[in-house]
Parts: sequence; C-alpha cells; structure tokens
Amino acid sequence: MASFSFRAGNAGKLLRIPLYLLGRLGTLIVPRGRGWVIGCGAGIGDGALALWRAAVAAGLEPLWLTGSDRERRDAAELGIPAIPKSSLRGWWATARAGVIVVTHGFGDVNRYATSGAFLVQLWHGIPLKRIGLDSPATVQSAFLPRFTPLQRLLGLLYRGQTRRIDLLPAASDRSRGRLESAFGLGVQQVRVTGEPRVDVLSAGDPVTRRAEAVRRRDSAVGPIPEGARVVLYAPTWRDGAPDPAVPTGAEWARIVDVLERTDSVLLVRSHPLGEGEYRPPVATDRVRSIGSAVVADITPVLPAVDVLVTDYSSLAYDVGLLAMPVVYLAPDPEEYARSRGFYGRYAEVAGDDPAADWTSAAAQLEAVLTDEAEHARRAELSRALSARMHAHRDGRNTARVLAAILARTGDAPDVAAPAPASEQPAPASKGTP
Repeated sequence: MASFSFRAGNAGKLLRIPLYLLGRLGTLIVPRGRGWVIGCGAGIGDGALALWRAAVAAGLEPLWLTGSDRERRDAAELGIPAIPKSSLRGWWATARAGVIVVTHGFGDVNRYATSGAFLVQLWHGIPLKRIGLDSPATVQSAFLPRFTPLQRLLGLLYRGQTRRIDLLPAASDRSRGRLESAFGLGVQQVRVTGEPRVDVLSAGDPVTRRAEAVRRRDSAVGPIPEGARVVLYAPTWRDGAPDPAVPTGAEWARIVDVLERTDSVLLVRSHPLGEGEYRPPVATDRVRSIGSAVVADITPVLPAVDVLVTDYSSLAYDVGLLAMPVVYLAPDPEEYARSRGFYGRYAEVAGDDPAADWTSAAAQLEAVLTDEAEHARRAELSRALSARMHAHRDGRNTARVLAAILARTGDAPDVAAPAPASEQPAPASKGTP
C-alpha cells in the first residue's frame, strides 16, 4: 500500500522550488490557448471523469494527464486522449491549456506549468476533518519539522498556490464556508453548484443505479450472492501513520461471526495514501478488499452497498444521498481533534455513540443488519446529515460546474446540455473506475 505524509511531501516541495521558478518563467513565455487539461490524484475517475464527459458532450476536447501506467491503460480503455503529466509533452500541454482541472492538487497535472490558466479545483469530498490552511498538518515538513519560520514559509507557499484557483465547486453553503477557509478563497471562487463526483448517486432511477453498481462491485471483488448484505469499511487517511483501527485476532473472529450470522460481506477500502493491513487470520469469503488498486473511484459502487462503517471519511456525507445507515468506528476522536481538528464537533456527525473498537462496532453493525427499527433510525440520520451538506440532489452538478466554467472563460459551445452521469457510458472491465 502506498504511503504519503505532508512532512515528506512538503520537504520535497522545498527541494523543488527552483523547478517551480523555471516553470513560472516558461509560462510567462508560452501563450495559453483555449484547450483543457484534466488530472485526478485518484486515477481516472472522481469528479474529473464526470467533467471530462460533460466537456466532450459540449463539443470540447479535454486532454487527460496521467501519472501511472495504470492510469494510461484506464484512459485508453475509456477512449480518453492522455499523455504523461511529468513528460515534456505534459508540461507543454499544461502550459498551453486555457483551463486546468484538478481534484487533489496542482500535481494532478504538470505542477510546474499551472500559472496563468483558469484553474478549477474540484476537490474530492466534503471536509469533515480540517484541511488546507485550517490544518496544522499542511505546513509540517520532514526537514526542520519544528522550525516555525519554515512552517510560515510553507503556509505562504500554500496560500500563494491556492489563491490561483478560479473555481472550486461546493456541495452546499456549509461546505462552501469550510472550503473558503481551507483554501483562502472567497465567494467568487467557491460556488455552490454541487459536486460532480456524486452525480452518479442522484441521477437516473434507483434500480438502474444499483444494477450498474453491482456490476462494478462484482467485477472488482468477485460475485456476491444475491440477497447477501454488503458492508463497506472506509477509514480515512492518517497522514501516513498506521491505522489504529486494524482489528486484533479476537476482533476478526467477532467480525466474521457477525458477517456469517447476518449473511453479509465486508468490503475493506483502506485509504490509498495510508497504512494498515486488513486481513483476517483465517481465510474467508466474507471479507474482501476493494482498495484503490482495484477500484480507483468508489463512489459509483456505493449504490451496491447496504451499510457504511467509517471513522472520519467524507463518505459519511455522500451515502446519505442513498439513505444508507452508517456505523462510526473512531478509536481516537479526542486525539484526532487535537492533532488534525474537525469542522464543528465530531458528535454532530457521528452522534454520541461512535464505537471505540471493532468489538463495539460489530455489535452496532449486527443491530443495523438484524433490527429493522435500528436500520431505519440510522438510515434517517444519514439522510438528514446528507440533506444538510448537499444542496443539490438532481444529478446535474456536473452540468452546473461546466456552465460556470464556460461562463467565466467565455467559451460556450452551442450544443445540448450534457446528460446526467447515470446516462454516460461506463467501463466494463475489472480494475477500471
């Protein structure tokens, strides 16, 4: 499993300052055109893929910038024109683009050629934990980690980068306030359009959504018998540190016992940038991995899931679009609040009874799977939480984002509006998003 931390990333950023300066000089010389480049830190998927499809439907020709062989294969499978972002061609394409779209950071494209373009930061989830300028982790460095002037420099560099963002879609006014604070932006940049990445959870009819999600799920983890309930466990990223919620042997025995007695399957999706092994000591089909190496974008699979188990993941906001019950497993909420911080209080999201370990979480999960009243209670809490955080639930978020970009850039092809996400073609083979 890949591992990343802000400390290591920021140390690398300091070493690359000369390259940033050279790239800036290059973008002052190279004239920008009207083309688009798109990149996504999670692979070919997320809101970036939704926006790529909408842009193509609108008559544009966006180019995808890839960062791995897997991304290049996935792009080819979907018929997406793509080139490596770190190549000379990737730098040139980024330097020439009039519009640049990212989901994680400027490194989603060629990071040395972004100055001067219209920058769209789609982001990749409604923040629950503090991010960006609101999080102390953002300015930590493995190089002189306790040197306050260096932290201030990193803060200035980060603010200087984020200030170049021209459009950042928000799911709601609540989310907008968090994003404005985290990125140092204002209402002109952060717009409540809804997030393109969740259109797939709202567009079309529920039966079709679930059937497509089941196809994606089973192609990734193998067939799951019809009638079996599916539980998704998705812990959040811990800045490269080990996950404290990895079950013990005794906890695995309890988890598997609950899964067998309730005819359920647990899909484990550890964060792609984290650490932690989720392998039961005894082989069982009741526990399967659905990591990012198998499915780059988990959102289209969510309609094929019945219960979510998580700690601080923004998926808790998204599954409410499906009224999906959530069991919160948080072994360290007080420590996490001190070291990373939350927007608001964790209890406002998780309630007053988050599980502190897998023994408690398994008991809560069993109650959701066996007690109709408890299932309905948690489903309603999930729906209500999502309703507070998602202003738009019509499957048209991508269309609104595209319209906002075209209005700001002056490009407005005279074509029909793009179809909702559920009507767009999807990849059919295992390992694609």
